[in-house]
Amino acid sequence: MQYIDDKAAIIVAPNGARKTKQDHPALPITTAEIVADVIACRDAGAAMVHLHARDKNGLHSLAIDDNLLTQEAVKTAVGDSVIVQLTTEAIGQYTPQQQMQLIKETTPEAASFGLNELIPDDSYLPEAEKFFNWVADSGMIAQYILYSAEDLTRYFSLIKQGILPNKNHHLLFVLGRYHKDLLSSPRDLLPFLKQPDFKQLMESGDKRWAACAFGPSEQKCLTSAMLMGGDIRVGFENNLHNSHGAKAHSNAQQVTDIKALTSLLNIDLHDAHSFRKALLG
Repeated sequence: MQYIDDKAAIIVAPNGARKTKQDHPALPITTAEIVADVIACRDAGAAMVHLHARDKNGLHSLAIDDNLLTQEAVKTAVGDSVIVQLTTEAIGQYTPQQQMQLIKETTPEAASFGLNELIPDDSYLPEAEKFFNWVADSGMIAQYILYSAEDLTRYFSLIKQGILPNKNHHLLFVLGRYHKDLLSSPRDLLPFLKQPDFKQLMESGDKRWAACAFGPSEQKCLTSAMLMGGDIRVGFENNLHNSHGAKAHSNAQQVTDIKALTSLLNIDLHDAHSFRKALLG
């Protein structure tokens, strides 16, 4: 198999949409906390940050003002040394139109999209086609979040239909989302990797992909992904614990731990600059 390059990238997801300080006291909620966390994770080895803005009450927000405030504060602090990715995650609170409007108003360098949220059925296809073509034309890095092999099959179908323009894509496989207690296993990678269109894509080296995982086997899952040519995502959004089952000290510690594994495995890492180049070709 041929891959785009021999390097992997570490993405960090510091807070997610649902967790609070009650889940972990180091979970960043305020803008200042998020900025400090991104800097620490960058210094530990993260090339990209997956941002969830929070409102004044600490709740997940897709409000334009909340996201502009968070995005600008982070960008001011880190410049181009981290790829800043905004989420469109709806968590049942926001419509596809609100998700798309967020990205149109904030125009981030990168954004993540859950296909089942933005295109819940075929009636949304015409609007989605216009939106995703605008995303591609703007030069934005689009990450498509996929929870199953069926999601991956749908992704390729949407490309073949012309709904998704075939450039500047990054795929994120969420391992174990549908398992009891959100427990992931390296075996959860297999349905994605065996999908026929994806096998062809891997052989051509045409797109990058990444994995994230839940539970005590997170590091095993991410190590398996890197050995198969993927990038990885760590952070409190998916997992609050280290590989020994104790609560991780911080997001930066999770990045440090996985970076130590890459050193042992002789896997070179992208920084933001080289990762940006790899994603945009």
